[in-house]
Amino acid sequence: MVAVPVPAAGELPVAREAELAALARIVEALGNGHGSVVEIAGEPGIGKTRLATALAELAARRGLPVARARAARADPTPLQVFRDAWTARRSFPQAAGNGPEPFDEDGRLTPARWAAGGVLVLDDVHGCDPRSTAALARLARSPEPGPFVLALTHRPRQTPPGLLEALEDGVRTGTVTRIEPGPLDPPAVAALLTSWRTPEGTGPHDPAGLDGFAGQVCAAAGGNPQYLRLLVAADWHPGHWPERSGTDADGLLREAKPLIAEVDALTPRAAVALSAAAVLSSPFRPQDVAQVAGLGLDDTLDALAELERADLVRPADWSGRLRFRHPVVGHVAYERAGLSFRLRAHHRALDLLTARGGRAHERARHAEHLLGTDAALAARALSEGAADIAARAPATAARWLRLALESPPGRDGTPGSRTELELACCRALIASGQPEEARARAHELLADPRADLSERQSLRAHAVCADAERQLGRYEEATAMVCAALDALPRPLPDPLPAEAVGLVIEYGLVHVVRGRHDQARDLLREAARTPGEADRTDRTVLRVLSALCATHSGDLAEAGPEVTRCAGLLDALPDPMAGRIPETLALLGCAELYLERFADAARHLGRGLDATGSDAHRPILMHRLLALAMVEQWTGRLAASEGRAREVEALAHALGAPDAVALARAMRATTLVWSHGRQYAAETIALVEEATTASPPGHSWWSTSATGLLAQARLLAGDAAGCRRTLLDNGGGEELPLVRPFSRPFALALLTTAALECGDHESAHRMVRTAEAEAGRLGLAVQQAYVHDARARLHLAEGEHEAAAALFEPAAAAFRSAGMPVQYAWTLASGAPALAAAQGRAAALSRLDSAEAVARTSGARLVQERVARTRTELSDRHRTAHSLALLSEREREIAELAATGLRSRQIAERLFLSTRTVETHLSRVYRKLDVSSRLALSVLLRRAG
Repeated sequence: MVAVPVPAAGELPVAREAELAALARIVEALGNGHGSVVEIAGEPGIGKTRLATALAELAARRGLPVARARAARADPTPLQVFRDAWTARRSFPQAAGNGPEPFDEDGRLTPARWAAGGVLVLDDVHGCDPRSTAALARLARSPEPGPFVLALTHRPRQTPPGLLEALEDGVRTGTVTRIEPGPLDPPAVAALLTSWRTPEGTGPHDPAGLDGFAGQVCAAAGGNPQYLRLLVAADWHPGHWPERSGTDADGLLREAKPLIAEVDALTPRAAVALSAAAVLSSPFRPQDVAQVAGLGLDDTLDALAELERADLVRPADWSGRLRFRHPVVGHVAYERAGLSFRLRAHHRALDLLTARGGRAHERARHAEHLLGTDAALAARALSEGAADIAARAPATAARWLRLALESPPGRDGTPGSRTELELACCRALIASGQPEEARARAHELLADPRADLSERQSLRAHAVCADAERQLGRYEEATAMVCAALDALPRPLPDPLPAEAVGLVIEYGLVHVVRGRHDQARDLLREAARTPGEADRTDRTVLRVLSALCATHSGDLAEAGPEVTRCAGLLDALPDPMAGRIPETLALLGCAELYLERFADAARHLGRGLDATGSDAHRPILMHRLLALAMVEQWTGRLAASEGRAREVEALAHALGAPDAVALARAMRATTLVWSHGRQYAAETIALVEEATTASPPGHSWWSTSATGLLAQARLLAGDAAGCRRTLLDNGGGEELPLVRPFSRPFALALLTTAALECGDHESAHRMVRTAEAEAGRLGLAVQQAYVHDARARLHLAEGEHEAAAALFEPAAAAFRSAGMPVQYAWTLASGAPALAAAQGRAAALSRLDSAEAVARTSGARLVQERVARTRTELSDRHRTAHSLALLSEREREIAELAATGLRSRQIAERLFLSTRTVETHLSRVYRKLDVSSRLALSVLLRRAG
C-alpha cells in the first residue's frame, strides 16, 4: 500500500512555474488597483483547483479579501454560486461587512457591488445554473473596472457554449487572462514521486529506477496529476496496465473521492450503465452495455448520453463505440460496483463474446472472475487467453495461467496438459520480469516424479530453468542446467532437430554470449544452425544470429559478414510481434553489425521496437541494446545523444546490480565527454575513467575488455598517454593485446602505438604498429585499417617523414568519412594538417582544417575544434617565422642556427673565424628582424619553423 500525501496548505503545485508566475502578476496588478478576469481551464484532475488555491493564497498574503465558491450542478437555484460567494466574502474582515446583497431589486446580479476590491474565485463554473452562466459571460466580455479579480475554473468539454464563446472573446480582446495547465512531463512526475516518499524510504517505487518508472507512470496517467495520484495509490505496475490499475483496490478508492463524487451524482440508470461498461472495459459498444447491464437499448442510450454529458465517457471512434475519459475512471467504476453485479455482468459478457466468436484473451478477461462459479470453464478460457496474449502482455498471461493451475483439474486435466500449462506459465513469468517464481516452478517441475515429463517436455523445462537462472544473473547455474540437458542429445545433432532442442541450443548460446564466452558456443551454434529442424522461423533466425555473432567475435569475417546480411534480411521480414518475441534477437544482430562497422544497420535494429522493451523482464536486454546504441551514436558523431544514452544505461545498470555494465557505461561517457567538451574537462574525464576502472569487477571478462579500449581512448584524448598505455597493457594481456576481441584489436593496438609515441618510446611504437598492421590486414575491416593508418602516419610525422605521413592521413580520414564517423574524420584531418603543410603547402593544410572545423562544429566536438585552432596557430607561426627567416642574410642565418644550439658568441666566432664583436653585431640584427630578445626565444622560434 502506498499512501499519497495530501498537499499541505500553502504548498505550490509541481512544475507549474509559468502558471504561478502569471498568477503572481495578476495579484501584483490587483495590489496596484487593476483588476481582471482569469480563466483556468483544463481536463478533469489537471490541477485547476490547485492553481485557483494558489491565487487565493497569493492574494490573502497581500491582505486582499478573497471569496470562493463552487458551482454545484445538482443545485438549480438561480445565481446560487454568487450567493455562496457573497456569504463567504462577508466573513472576511477586509470585506464590506453586512452590506447589500449582490443583486438588485429584480434579482439580477450587480457586479458593481463586488468592485470594492478583492478576489472572487468560482470553481467548476461548467456546472453553473443558466443565470449564473449568463452573468459570467457578461463579466467576461465587460469586466467591472477597479481592483477586482474574477477567477473561474472550468472543464471546457462540459462548459455551455455561450460561456465558452464569451471567454474566447475576452481572451481575444484582452479582458480575460487564460491559464491552461498542461500534462506533467516525466521529470515533474519524478519530482512528485520523490516528494511522496516517506522518511523511512518507502514510496511508490525503488529510487534506483525512479526515472524509468516516472516515465512509465506519467505515460499511463497522461501526465494528469489526479490520475497519477490514483495510480500510485493503487500500487500501479506497468506489467498490469491497462488491464488493472494496480494491486491495491482499497488505496485506489481512498484516493478517488472526487471521482466517486462524480459517479454518485449520476442517476441510478446511468450508474448501472457505467458499471456495465467498466466490466466490459474500453472501448465498448452501447448494445453490449445494454445486454450486460440488463437494460433496454433505449434506456442504455439515454444513460450513456448522461455519462457523456458528465464527461465520464467519450466517443472512442467513428463506429459508435465509447471509452472512459481515462482508463482509471473505468477501474474506479468497476471497484465501486457490487460483487454480485460484477459476477452476473462477467457471465453475461462471457456468453456474449462466446456467441460472437470473440478473441480468446477477451473471453479470458471475464473468465478470471468466474473461477468460483464455473472453475472448469474459466480455467479452459484462461489457458486459451494466455496463449493468445502471451507475446504482448506476458504479465497478464502469467496471472491467468496461475489461476488456471490453481483451479481443480477438469475431466480432461491430464498430467501432460497441466505440465504444458506449467511450462507456459514459467515462460510468461520470465517474459514479465518474474524469473524467481519461474525458476522455483521449473525446478519443482523437474523434481516432481508425478509430472512424468516426456523427453521433449524435459528439454523445454531445462531450457526454461536455464533462462530463469540467466535472467537472475546465475550464469554458472544456467550453464550447468543447459549442459545437463544437452548431454542427453546425440552428437552429431539429430536430423531433423526438434524444436525443443533448438530452444535449448539458443539458451546455451545466450548464456555463453552474456558471459563473453563466444568461442565456446560457436561450434554447437554453427552445427545447430546448419541442421534442418522443426523450429519456427523466429527461433531459426535467433539461432543463426547467435552463430553469426560468435563468428564475428572470433574475427572470422568471411563467415560472419554474409551470414549477418542474411540474418538481417530474415529479421527485417518478420513482423514486429514475431521479431520481438525473443527480444535478445535485435540486440544480438545490432551488436554483430556494430562490430562489422555497419553502423546504420546496427542503429536500425538496435532501435527497432525499443519502446516496447521497458518491462522488468526486458530491462537486462534493454541495457545491452542501449549500450550498443550509445556506442553507435558516439562513433557516428551524435555525441549529446550518446552521453544521454550512457547515463541512462548507468542508472539502469545500477538498478539491476550490474557493476560491469556500470563500468562500460562510464567508459562511454568519459570518451564522449572529452570529445564534446575538450581538454578543459580533462580532469573530469580522468576522474570518470578512474570511477569506471573502480566500478569494473576484477578479472578479464568480456565486459572489462570491452571497456578497455574506451577507457584507454578517453585517457589519450584527455592528454594522459601514460595512463592510456597502462590501461591497455594491464587489461589487454600484454603488448599484443591477446585479451581484446579480434574485431577491435587493431583499434586498441593503434591507441597503444600512439600512446607509446607520445611517451617518447619510438621503438615500442614501431613494434606495435607492425602488429596492428598485421591484425588489420587479417581482419579486413575498413575502420580498423583506418585507425592503423592513422597510427602509422603519426609515427612518420614524429620522425619528420611528412610526405609519408600525409599519404596515410588522407586515406584514413576518407575511410572514417565513408563509414559515417564524422568526429574521427575531423580529428584525423586536423592531426594530419601539419604533415600536409610540409608536403603540399600551407593552403592545402588550411583547407583540411576548414573542413575539420565545420564537421566538428556540426557534431559538437569541442576537442576537435581546439585541435584545429591550435594547429592553425602553429601553421601561422611557422608561416610568419619562414617569412622572417627569409629576411636574414646567409651569414645571419648561419649564426642564428649556431646560437640556437646553445653556443656562446666566442664559440661561434672561433668556429666561423670571425671576431666576437662581429658575431654580436649579426645577432643583434637577427633579434631585430625576428622580433626576439634572447637565445632561448630564438631557439624556440627556429625549432617551431622546423
